[in-house]
Amino acid sequence: MQHISDSCTPESKTALVIKALLSQDQRSADPLAEVIALADTAGVEVLDSLVQKLRRPNPATWIGEGKVAEAGELANELVVVFIIADNDLSPAQEHNIEKITEKTVIDRSQLIMDIFSQRAQTHQARLQVELAQLRYSLPRLKRLWTHLSRYEGGIGMRGPGEKQLETDKRLIRRRIQKMVRDLKHIERRNQVAIDNRSGEFVVALAGYTNAGKSTLLNALTKSSELVEDKLFATLDTRVRRWPLSANRHVLLTDTVGFIKDLPHHLVASFEATLTETRHADIILHVVDASSPQAEAHIRTVNRVLHDLECGDKTTWMVLNKWDALTPDRIPEANNLGNIAPDVDPRGATPSRLKVIEPSLTFQISAATGNGLDTLARAVLDHLQESDEEFSFIVPHARGDVVAYLRENAHLEELDYREDGVHVSCSISPARGARLKRIFPEGFAGEES
Repeated sequence: MQHISDSCTPESKTALVIKALLSQDQRSADPLAEVIALADTAGVEVLDSLVQKLRRPNPATWIGEGKVAEAGELANELVVVFIIADNDLSPAQEHNIEKITEKTVIDRSQLIMDIFSQRAQTHQARLQVELAQLRYSLPRLKRLWTHLSRYEGGIGMRGPGEKQLETDKRLIRRRIQKMVRDLKHIERRNQVAIDNRSGEFVVALAGYTNAGKSTLLNALTKSSELVEDKLFATLDTRVRRWPLSANRHVLLTDTVGFIKDLPHHLVASFEATLTETRHADIILHVVDASSPQAEAHIRTVNRVLHDLECGDKTTWMVLNKWDALTPDRIPEANNLGNIAPDVDPRGATPSRLKVIEPSLTFQISAATGNGLDTLARAVLDHLQESDEEFSFIVPHARGDVVAYLRENAHLEELDYREDGVHVSCSISPARGARLKRIFPEGFAGEES
């Protein structure tokens, strides 16, 4: 697979963007904003762009062949290294554009995968990215074998070259199989970690990339995770303890951000990471309320959550970066919690798509802390709805039980008397179950 970093020096990472603007894209106020941000994240400077409105893509070159020729002329004039197509291209389309423009072509999937490869930190993330890249490259392997061109027309040379190509394909397939096995092994270990958290209340952060999820994680849990104003700053799942009160906490998880048209190879490779969201009790759908594309981002995230079978989860919308809103944007942002069902390009509502309607909406700023107390209070109230109430007497000798209650229960009464410590409390079912295991004698009588 063509890597951006392999093709040029840091000083020469320049590109021209081409895009076919189809009907479903024409509602966007700035259809090139995202691909330019992606290029910037990959370390590529976009010098210019060409956009063509089309009813349907050109089968041979995606955009019209005349527009491709124009792109080649402009690319030569600007002396760019890459042409970035903000669409996913077939191997044939990629080849045809490169033949006409005589420039290296990077499509949207390659650009996103290159960013992932730069940002993957853990062994699991690196395996996931490489697996996606290999799956993407396999059907393009013949085109990548540029040295085969010198065999063309050479008597007796075509056979050895084609044999080597088949050998390479076989090696790649073996590598893919090994990586799939390695990832399944990692996933089994991760499942053990998830099982060990059973009984814990889990809140998952989900949202479009760069919506501020990592900043919110840091603000709520007093962590110091990497925060960058870049797309896909986070690829790995992170779990942190979020204290809600003196004796109550939940686990807060943050994972890779979503994006429109996330390459299906990456979705398949990162499925185990993304499905961490399935184990959450509450999903906080974090939205950059200041973004002009906020509505489109909400639709994209809702579709991904649906595909992850999270449509029945309690989902709250968290409108982040509220402090960055200009006064004229506030009325529009106030309606983000009421986004209509997603539609397909033909305008029909997919019958299979369950509408994910947020039951609560919060206006916050993770950067300044505004609104975080209200959000924490709402999570605590939701958590306490399932609490169980108990009254019992703890012997003075069982200081461990009293310590456990101080740390894990809401104490309505803790009275030291001659016959023991009289306790009335409310406690979560999971911690109540543990309490019954460490102090079974306290539950021999009546429970209230």
